[in-house]
Amino acid sequence: MNDQSTTISVKVYFPWLLMILMSSVTFVGILSELMPSGVLPQMMADLNINEVQGGNLVGYYAIASAIFAIPLVSLTMKFNRKILLLILLAGFAVSNIVAGLSLNYTVIIFLRIIGGICAGVMWPMIAAYGMRLVSEAQHGRAIAVIMAGNTLGISLGMPVVTFIGNEYGWQTEFIALGVFILVIGLLCIFMLPSTPGEKLTKSSSPFALLKIPAVLIVLLLTLLGVSAHYGVYVYITSLVEEVQLTGGIESTLLLFGAGSLISVLLAIKYTDLYLRQLTVAMFALLIVSMVVLILFGNITGIAHFAFFLWGLSFGPLVTLFQAAVSRQVERAKDVATSVQSSAFNFSIMLATSGAGLLLGLYSPMVLTYMAISLAIPGMLISIFARKTLG
Repeated sequence: MNDQSTTISVKVYFPWLLMILMSSVTFVGILSELMPSGVLPQMMADLNINEVQGGNLVGYYAIASAIFAIPLVSLTMKFNRKILLLILLAGFAVSNIVAGLSLNYTVIIFLRIIGGICAGVMWPMIAAYGMRLVSEAQHGRAIAVIMAGNTLGISLGMPVVTFIGNEYGWQTEFIALGVFILVIGLLCIFMLPSTPGEKLTKSSSPFALLKIPAVLIVLLLTLLGVSAHYGVYVYITSLVEEVQLTGGIESTLLLFGAGSLISVLLAIKYTDLYLRQLTVAMFALLIVSMVVLILFGNITGIAHFAFFLWGLSFGPLVTLFQAAVSRQVERAKDVATSVQSSAFNFSIMLATSGAGLLLGLYSPMVLTYMAISLAIPGMLISIFARKTLG
């Protein structure tokens, strides 16, 4: 009787405490992925590597996530969700702590790949895990709250870990994040409910999902949106140095993060109702922010506002695309979100590599043009994708 009452309670009332704990998982997940971006010059100097190799510290992580997400999510569908999440958190913690103890580029790349594999499974499974704890009408809110950790990681976490890296060294930064992940793992042991996995069928396989036109539209939007954003974000330090922004990278990340935080709060409230409108606005704000940087990037105040606008655009990125793909299926949402997550991470890899090559030929401002060229078709597709995003 108690079990039934608990289940009914979870379904009727939104379990904020559990969702916030799950949000802390995505918080450390995005920090684990992007942390090298804020201390890239330090890492390049200490590891004696060039800018392309430095970009690979994020790019290889992303490609590992993209490659392993679909097969590993399919293989682990039967696993208990709580146990699987604890295994993934242990992988994140170990990969970061050991990387912080090493000065060997090859070893660190290997550890980054391990972290990427854990991320490839974590991103789709954590969203589906959360959706199983709420009613269908609250799926968008659950995804928005859980994925708010992604935005908070960028808006609050990145400035903090970048400060730690600049003050105490990037190795201390990596070790500190690993220890923090272990603390979250302990909280998950005592607080998260044990939820069984589910059976994978032919109709819910990744290949079956790829035959659904609406899913393909979401994947295309993911490719355009993620490539546009991350092609600039991974090299944000170089862009800030190019425009000589007052306050440097720390103030830039705080402004960017403030915008992200505002937009993710809006996403929590409105994703279930206005998914298409929010997606169009996300692409439009990215275009506007990049245009402002191109035209007024050397003017203090206006340039700062451009980074704030960019943050507004960036905030709901993960939430919107995962909510969109989960709407296209009734069952096996883990698999659907894993397909989207693979596209997400594959897009980061493409953006990182492409942007790195462009930086070898042109100034960092070229990345703003790349973002605009990708965001314009993304915005147009979103405007006309009424059935998919409606």
